[in-house]
Amino acid sequence: MFSYLMLQQYWWIVVSLLAALFVFLTFVQGGQTLLYTLGKTEEERDVLVNAIGKRWELTFTTLVLFGGGLFAAFPLFYSVSFGGAYYVWMAILFCFIVQAVSYEYRKKPNNLFGERFYEILLYINGSVGIFLIGAAVATLFTGGNFVVNENHLSHWTVGSYGLEAILNPFNDAFGLMLVFLARTQAGLYFLNTVDVPAINERAKKVVKVNFVLFLIFFLYVTYEILTMDGFRYDPKTLIVSVEHMKFFHSLMDMPIVAILLLVGVLSFVYGVYSGAIKGNDKAFWISSLGVILVVFSLFIILGLDNSAYYPSLADPQSSLTIQNSSGSYYTLAAMSVVSLMVPFVILYIAIAWRSLDKTKMTIEEVESETHY
Repeated sequence: MFSYLMLQQYWWIVVSLLAALFVFLTFVQGGQTLLYTLGKTEEERDVLVNAIGKRWELTFTTLVLFGGGLFAAFPLFYSVSFGGAYYVWMAILFCFIVQAVSYEYRKKPNNLFGERFYEILLYINGSVGIFLIGAAVATLFTGGNFVVNENHLSHWTVGSYGLEAILNPFNDAFGLMLVFLARTQAGLYFLNTVDVPAINERAKKVVKVNFVLFLIFFLYVTYEILTMDGFRYDPKTLIVSVEHMKFFHSLMDMPIVAILLLVGVLSFVYGVYSGAIKGNDKAFWISSLGVILVVFSLFIILGLDNSAYYPSLADPQSSLTIQNSSGSYYTLAAMSVVSLMVPFVILYIAIAWRSLDKTKMTIEEVESETHY
């Protein structure tokens, strides 16, 4: 029989894995921002849109699964975040709604606005949408302006309702880091799936430039995470206290997580080198493994090792932890049974992915069939 705490930890691990898979899949959004950088003709842009168009539903579905899993397992976070940081979440939702509309109507004959309009919407989704998600995730490190009372009722203490997050340099750097990560991954993905020499050569240059930009923000974010004050709680009393270099200490307390983080960073760097310098069209999978390991590790140190995963800037004792924000024992237990189906879903996605990528996409293929 699993204890209540074991179920809470299990669900934080599941949420961390879903977050990692979502960030991996944001190469779709990154690709949307590169349509005019890599595609110099309408035919080339059609190839790019169709290459990522086969995957856009996976990004959206994984985002919904991540949010659904987080909110179902830790409902107090849903109450605090959506009830407080309302404007940020609505802006994110809008950015993803326009993505779905764009793929549906971009190539519709005689559409009212024309292709360019929907390509602009795709760019907004890939840039603004990913930036806002990054800034929102960064607040799990930096905190939010909320108060939770003894009845688990919460309220935001500032009138900007989450938009104040973009005034924090760390949050902005985190958001920009994700944007350039998505663009780097997109370049590697196009090398893996597109057979158009001109696009492939441009993609290598794009990977190099965006990797350098990503690295600048990544080093800053990493330094800040390892040196910032964090919030640790007593597992018995649930009293929250500030701890200097909390996340660095968590990595030391969980050496396996530290190893996963290091392996992830090395894997991503090698993948970029292999693709951009050596021209390896399989480099996307090497870098993707790195992305998944790094994001998974960061979320683990956020919620485990007695960390407050959503600090309150207004009242430290209102900070959210996996113990004070989770659903009931029976809710988590019932959800755990359902979660056993996740490996089968992942297997189905892998089989479908492999089927779609048996051959690389060409201009001739796009012109001969109906696509996005």
